[in-house]
Amino acid sequence: MTQLSDNTRGALLMMAGMTAFSFGDVMVKATAGQMPLGQILSLRGALSSMAIYLIARHLGALTLRLSRRDWGLVTLRSLAEVGSAYFFLTALFEMPLANINALLQMLPLTVTLGSALVFREYVGWRRWVAIAIGFVGMLLIVKPGTEGFNAYTVYALIAVLCVTVRDLVTRRFSKEVPSLTITLITALSVTLFALCLSLQEQWVPLTPWLGGLVVLAALCVVVGYILSIMVMRVGDVSFIAPFRYTGLLWALVLGLVLFGEWPRPLTLLGAAIIVATGVFTLLREAQLRRARLRAAG
Repeated sequence: MTQLSDNTRGALLMMAGMTAFSFGDVMVKATAGQMPLGQILSLRGALSSMAIYLIARHLGALTLRLSRRDWGLVTLRSLAEVGSAYFFLTALFEMPLANINALLQMLPLTVTLGSALVFREYVGWRRWVAIAIGFVGMLLIVKPGTEGFNAYTVYALIAVLCVTVRDLVTRRFSKEVPSLTITLITALSVTLFALCLSLQEQWVPLTPWLGGLVVLAALCVVVGYILSIMVMRVGDVSFIAPFRYTGLLWALVLGLVLFGEWPRPLTLLGAAIIVATGVFTLLREAQLRRARLRAAG
């Protein structure tokens, strides 16, 4: 049997991770109108936090001995994750799965933009053009000034902003901080927020159907986290990163099959523009990274 290359294994892990996150979103969306958001997040968060804790402890990747700087970053990242969870799931209940997923594909562009504006990292004209074109694609999806543009569209855009902040903060952690420690603290923060949110909600009895959806959603989140960590340890980033966009394909298929949703042509065009510019940005960043390594070596 032919042994898989690191790039192939990395691509498969990335696609599997995107699949897990996509199915997790589907499980949550399927509860819409049957269970309040705070209850969903509380139960999913408690289950996923417990699983992440057990995994981190088993791997010896759990430590609270962080520097003051890293604790500050953990706090900021946790706040960003709380915001992204709240705004994303609120929008998810009201928007087609593919539409909100397409907006999330803006992340390579928004993170590059944030790195230039906040950290003063150099961004060449090619990536600036890609960012500008990508934002045109975003406008085709949200269609400001039309009936399709509403509060939930704004929520989705705020979720993208929160995830951008989360990813920018993640880049600044010391190398000594284990990824699973960051993941666990973040998961606990979201769970604590959800419990506070649920105080003003009326919890509903858990039926086997709702309980199963929540358990599966938590399982998908944990699997997605684990696969995301594994991806960072194999293969060439420039080869693997574009496979993150398979999540959009899953959103299109699952949205159509399970919820009868199919984006309008302009939305599909906008999504295609975002994917194309995102892939270009990822490949360009990888090319520049290799050039810097060659110059340093």
